[in-house]
Amino acid sequence: LISAVLNLSTVLKRVTAWTPLRFTSRTKASIQYRHALFSTSDDSEPTSLEPYLNPDNRNDQVFAAISGNGSLKVTVATTRNLVNENIMAHEMSEVPADALGRLMTCGLLIGNGMQDEQVLQISVDGDGPLRGAVSITSGEGECRGYVGNPALSQIPLTESIGLVGTVQVVKNHPSWPNPYNGITSIRTGEIDADLGAYLAESEQRSCALAAGTVVKGVLCSAAGGYIVEQLPGCDEDTIKIVEKNLARLVEENGDNQLTSVPTGLLSCGKTPVDIANMILDGLDMKPLGQVSPVMKCKCSTERLFRSVRLLDRSDVDDILEKQEILEARCHFCGKVYRMSPDEVQQRFEEARGDPTLDEDFEEELTEKKEDN
Repeated sequence: LISAVLNLSTVLKRVTAWTPLRFTSRTKASIQYRHALFSTSDDSEPTSLEPYLNPDNRNDQVFAAISGNGSLKVTVATTRNLVNENIMAHEMSEVPADALGRLMTCGLLIGNGMQDEQVLQISVDGDGPLRGAVSITSGEGECRGYVGNPALSQIPLTESIGLVGTVQVVKNHPSWPNPYNGITSIRTGEIDADLGAYLAESEQRSCALAAGTVVKGVLCSAAGGYIVEQLPGCDEDTIKIVEKNLARLVEENGDNQLTSVPTGLLSCGKTPVDIANMILDGLDMKPLGQVSPVMKCKCSTERLFRSVRLLDRSDVDDILEKQEILEARCHFCGKVYRMSPDEVQQRFEEARGDPTLDEDFEEELTEKKEDN
């Protein structure tokens, strides 16, 4: 890896930093795909920003734009509603809500431009009392996640995560023979900073990544983040311009240790389009597209029973004998499922295929839908 391309000011380094860069054929191909995905037929015509406006950040939004010379991509997200849904689903206190909110926001930012069926899973597994956090995001913006200890008391976020552990990233698509796996060590306990280190080490992506939330009690009043990615052909003049723009953005956000970038701006009504405009000021911003993130879980009674089939039948019978009912709670959405002994027995009699094989499970689901 070559040396970092930017030396940001001290205050800027506190919230975001550029990672070293080395473009591989895989990186270039991915960038070319994402650019083609959102390109218009006539780049000479100015594109209206009206479809991307989001007054007062009423709706969750992930907005992507590119500089006029095609050398910088900026993605900005506002995710307040998503965080509030997860707070209610998991009954989380402030620190776990902050951790999961940041992680899910980073997942949306890093995964922007994925194909609809592609999935990005990020796991932060540290030695702190939070006991880890997981976020899963699809290319369509569907998100779900959980933390190990949703009722954690009020302690610093870095302390809750811990400084010993790993950041793991898994990318998958139904057509891929095998998923892509990447892993790096936790460096700081700051989720966005540690994910930035992962992007540099495992994916060779040069970027500035920042994410944060404002959570008080059981309410998130602001949440979001941004990622600025340097693409091939980015010259020194462009770098200097975006460095100044980022420094100004941090200044306008407020130099407050309790207000992480860009939540100060979001709290004041700045939208993802506004923040992208600030970052690409003087660089002829061109919108690429937007995604509306939603909390969506894939849990179901069928998936629960698939897990039951993976157990020894004697263990299942023992559970039913002691508890008289089979009960399970989804980690991702908090929904509780219950199955009586008669229902379990009936499902065992009707079950077909190998529960360890995804294709057998999907085929069985399809057959049941057709029967209904």
